[in-house]
Amino acid sequence: MQDAAQKAATASLASDAKRRRWPRACRLVHRRQFDAVYRQGRRRASPLFVVFYRRNGLDFSRFGMSARKALGGAVVRNRLRRRVREVLRTHREEIFAGWDIVIQPREPAVKASFALLSADLLRLLAKITSAPTNSRPLGKTAPAPANPRPG
Repeated sequence: MQDAAQKAATASLASDAKRRRWPRACRLVHRRQFDAVYRQGRRRASPLFVVFYRRNGLDFSRFGMSARKALGGAVVRNRLRRRVREVLRTHREEIFAGWDIVIQPREPAVKASFALLSADLLRLLAKITSAPTNSRPLGKTAPAPANPRPG
């Protein structure tokens, strides 16, 4: 009897974990996806993060993360990635759809509390949707048209 209850509890935890996962479709996984955001997107910054973003034309937002080696060793960078993923997962309903977003943590994020990390990232993501559409895009701009000389 106890074994059956334990198996049911284990199965429940496994199915719960699957529901909480961030689906692969909601992640930027290929280099070309990251490059498109860097090249065609815009950027916002805070003391803890730099966020690059662009519209994706989908019914959901996709996220990617890029943690520089200067932030620390693999353990430190992976811990930071896990914390950011947890913020995104727990606040999924608050994040607007239709964006490709690349999150780059800054050095102070390594030592920041989870509450501070969460508040800063959510505030930054909220700014994205209020960004004017005519703000200067990142990357190369089109060359100025050549003006013929009078005369």
